[in-house]
Amino acid sequence: MGIIGIGLVGTAVAERLLASGYSVVGFDVRSEQLDTLQALGGETACCASAVASACERIILSLPTSAIVRSVLDEIQAELQPGSILIDTTTGDPEDAVGFASMLAPLGVDYVDSTVGGSSRQVRTREAIFLCGASQPAFARCRDLFEQFCKQAFHVGPPGSGARIKLVLNLVLGLNRAVLAEGLEFARASGIDPNVALEILKAGPAYSKAMDTKGARMIAEEFEPEARLSQHLKDVRLILAAGDRQGAHLPLSRVHLGLLEAAELAGFGAMDNSAVIKAFQNVPHE
Repeated sequence: MGIIGIGLVGTAVAERLLASGYSVVGFDVRSEQLDTLQALGGETACCASAVASACERIILSLPTSAIVRSVLDEIQAELQPGSILIDTTTGDPEDAVGFASMLAPLGVDYVDSTVGGSSRQVRTREAIFLCGASQPAFARCRDLFEQFCKQAFHVGPPGSGARIKLVLNLVLGLNRAVLAEGLEFARASGIDPNVALEILKAGPAYSKAMDTKGARMIAEEFEPEARLSQHLKDVRLILAAGDRQGAHLPLSRVHLGLLEAAELAGFGAMDNSAVIKAFQNVPHE
């Protein structure tokens, strides 16, 4: 089993596969990530092409569609008919369609398998995977998905996984932003944010973001499970897709400004729960 990109999600996937008895060969441009894979019991490769030449099934876990494109350019000559690429990158849906079209003449299947959840949720099999692929290609990946997610959805042809991931991230990201605003509103009102969180979780305003991010927001524990700058990238993708499709997304435009403010304040590399800092650092009108 090959993995190209051993970041937060890639590491969690590798850990699950290795624990389940799969052999894993991986590559990342950062040497410290190769050390992490080796410590987990995986084998490291000298380059992405070496992974492609050694493995029939390859997981791509990369930051952007542009990086996926450059990796595909690099490994294309090493891919054999019957290979399958499982791309967990949250990228532009139209890019996913293009990647599938580029690989099809080579006899290589492409599955855009976006992740619903953080690296911690992948590690604990609480995440979901949203897959765009042919039915046979999806079936060939099912044994892998069973190792690192609680459910894998086949939502249509290539590109479909990326499209529904943007929908999911729109709702999830706004849940986090609303929670952050509510906790800061409670603080400003003289209410202990911990008490406010307990009440919010018990009542009709509850969302799972309260379980995963609420205490971290209050304690300012921002060790990344999913980085704020990555979600900012996702919101830009959401707005670009909305513009193409004529969708009206006013709340996402507000969300964009909040994330940009948090990134400008130095929280981009931290967990996306750090969106709460945007409410603490913006000037009052």
